Amino acid sequence: MSDYDDLYQELILDHHKKPRNFRRLGVEACTCHADGRNPLCGDQIALDVQVDGEQIKDIGFEGSGCAISTASASLMTEVVKGKTKAEADALFHIFHAMVTQGKTPDDPEKMGKLLAFSAVGEYPARVKCATLAWHTLHAALNGSHEPVTTE
Repeated sequence: MSDYDDLYQELILDHHKKPRNFRRLGVEACTCHADGRNPLCGDQIALDVQVDGEQIKDIGFEGSGCAISTASASLMTEVVKGKTKAEADALFHIFHAMVTQGKTPDDPEKMGKLLAFSAVGEYPARVKCATLAWHTLHAALNGSHEPVTTE
């Protein structure tokens, strides 16, 4: 088993059991919102984002889903908090290419713990679980009012 596989298993379990930023932001704080679902697995997410100018000041989510979906949402919220919308969008594209196409990021250190999800590509049915929160963030930051679906 590779180091990434070990890291993947540890992070998934930790963030599934104790998800970070698992909360809704108050109406006053939330400037962007999107809902997402993965019909294949039954994952659902409600994502609230507080943006000040171009910076993501706060982010929270609620929902239910498999371990991969919950862990991905938890890690995503940790990583994008404090980043600009452009930086978060760039991470979305890098993460998506990593899990769907097996592309190694140009700057792996920039991905940090998100590299653990590179192993998801080995399980095609789980890719939609891992990307649901990211697609939902992308929709929220771009002002989409349509629910996000992985189908």
